[in-house]
Amino acid sequence: MGWDFETDPEVQAELDWVEEFVRAEVEPVDQVIEHAWNTRDPMRNALIKPLQQQVRERKLWACHLGPELGGPGYGQLRLALLNEQLGRTHSGPVVFGCQAPDSGNAEILAHYGTDHQKKTYLEPLIENEIVSCFSMTEPHGGSDPTGFRTTAVLDGDEWVINGEKWFSSHALFAEILVVMAVTEPDAPPHRSMSMFVVPADSPGIERVRDVSVWGHDEPVGTHQYLRYTDVRVPAENLLGERGGGFAVAQTRLGGGRVHHAMRTVGLVRHAFELMRRRAVSRTTKGGRLADKQLVQEMIADSWLQIEQLRLLVLQTAWKIDRFNDYRKVRADIAAVKIAMPKVLMDVASRAIQVHGSLGISKELPFGRWVMESFHMGLADGATEVHKVNLAQALLRGTEPDDGLFPPYILPTRRAEARERYADVLAAVADDAEDGDA
Repeated sequence: MGWDFETDPEVQAELDWVEEFVRAEVEPVDQVIEHAWNTRDPMRNALIKPLQQQVRERKLWACHLGPELGGPGYGQLRLALLNEQLGRTHSGPVVFGCQAPDSGNAEILAHYGTDHQKKTYLEPLIENEIVSCFSMTEPHGGSDPTGFRTTAVLDGDEWVINGEKWFSSHALFAEILVVMAVTEPDAPPHRSMSMFVVPADSPGIERVRDVSVWGHDEPVGTHQYLRYTDVRVPAENLLGERGGGFAVAQTRLGGGRVHHAMRTVGLVRHAFELMRRRAVSRTTKGGRLADKQLVQEMIADSWLQIEQLRLLVLQTAWKIDRFNDYRKVRADIAAVKIAMPKVLMDVASRAIQVHGSLGISKELPFGRWVMESFHMGLADGATEVHKVNLAQALLRGTEPDDGLFPPYILPTRRAEARERYADVLAAVADDAEDGDA
């Protein structure tokens, strides 16, 4: 039958090591460095690189990549269990070589890059020697690619890129940019765009401003508003086919959403752990918080939400492994993306309430996590868009009923049942009359 909720002992032992390593070695680093993605920071490198080496020695580096690229080639289910452990930290994904947006950009380069691009960009990206940026969103239309205005025009053996990109992720640190631009303006919207790899130091790239995010206490915003003016890249820097940008983007977004969701599960479980600890430690009005019914309700509701999200994510990861086709799991991935931000917001908000004034202070991370829930509701597509996509997928193929009233109303079903069992009902009635006689 193959339906099981247990983890293989070998894999569980590996996860146990990761959990202890993250708690003992990675979490303290978060308190010292400014940003784990900043490979130019000497303090960051001094603390993170030795941890990365330990991960490599355990053969847990870049587990999302196949052996041909130096990773162990984990499936999505095993990756989900790993990401659950990493999600409680800022630096964890970087220490394990699976941080966004680099992990998704590496998948794009691995699938569509030339040998030269793989040597020049992919190899150092996988080794975390450089950082990449996903430059897709535009200031006038958000993340909806059907309304993009940035263009790329082929001029001889070069593409010339013009336009603006908003919230280009970690562009502050990036050596390369993965850029989506319109190349086929007369084609249908989902066939009008192409994807390019662009060196970050290319002439014509203007960094209009750094963009900071509430809840991230960084001295400088790491995302950027970029303007491309006659930026030239070789023709071979096209990733995939002309007009195939949307398909290329899905290469990174499908699995990435599952990774984000399972890291969120890990983060929410951390918030839940702290909430429980506070509830059994703090006393008020002659008793523990844990003995107050409304606090107990918070604990119960939080556990239910966490378990529901966790099982949904794991089932989605299992389906991706099972079908090996993201298109068959699009509805599930959308559902995961929808559920994730609300669970984080709800549990982090309850954790704030249980901790009182301490919860809203900067001495605890809950406020940052509440803001992060809004970030998650926008990154990789807004929650509302995913709800529409999920509903459309669920409604697709559902046949409408004819007639003024639906055929499943109880009077109709009762009449159908009586007609089906008419002989039995008549025989029982006859026997009853004979008995009376």
